[in-house]
Amino acid sequence: MEEYTDKVLDHFAHPRNTGVIEDASGEATVGNPTCGDLMTFYIDVDDNDVIRDVKFKTFGCGAAIATSSMITELAIGKTVDEAYNITRKDVADELEGLPPIKMHCSNLASDALRAAIEDYRKKQDNT
Repeated sequence: MEEYTDKVLDHFAHPRNTGVIEDASGEATVGNPTCGDLMTFYIDVDDNDVIRDVKFKTFGCGAAIATSSMITELAIGKTVDEAYNITRKDVADELEGLPPIKMHCSNLASDALRAAIEDYRKKQDNT
């Protein structure tokens, strides 16, 4: 059985920033067909390119939910460029570690945030 840190268990049991942002500045859905995890991220960005809010909906294991929750906390208040550079290692470190078999979950959470930022950037280019 995998060993989870108290921080992972807390973010799984009490995920932060769940839900949907209507008229989001950017949004994206990513999934991992191997494990079945599916995440949708929504970002709200202000006029200075600072992320005011991030919400997520995740269908997946406890680690997928915990990494989604943690990356939202890391991203809020950062510029889109700063948030784009949050790595999967940053997420795992903030959670005080993940079992090696669950590291792909932190990859998926950072991929989902990056994809939402890319969607935001594409929308900005079209205005």
